[in-house]
Amino acid sequence: MKIGIANDHRGVYLKEKLMEYLEHSGHEVINYGADVTEGVDFPIFAKKLGNGVLNKEIDYGIAICGTGIGMSIALNKMKGIYCAKISNISEAVLCREHNNANVIAISADTNLELVKSMVDKFIVTSFSNVEKYAKRNDMIKEIENNG
Repeated sequence: MKIGIANDHRGVYLKEKLMEYLEHSGHEVINYGADVTEGVDFPIFAKKLGNGVLNKEIDYGIAICGTGIGMSIALNKMKGIYCAKISNISEAVLCREHNNANVIAISADTNLELVKSMVDKFIVTSFSNVEKYAKRNDMIKEIENNG
């Protein structure tokens, strides 16, 4: 599987550890993020990751910033990107099963072992395609397209 990771200056360490883990697990990982710990503007990297998803360069995206919130907001401004800010394994599963998220956003302060577990669950979970969830996702797309 091809996975893209974007991060700001706060997420450099977690990105490096997560990339190492994912590559060791057999995934191809593309780095869309900052490699410096001096302050950078996270929307630049969020856009690169979002474009990677939209251009089908990657299957899924992972965004890391101080809280995960800023990256999530920026990514969700891009038509066709469905980013969930997650904090636990249940959210990693449900954002795929119910919302068909194609990107997750994580706080740079999250424990590495928890991040590994969340990412593992996110990338192996499929959209359930249950009628009520499909309908709700179509409603989101209608808002995205027409306001």
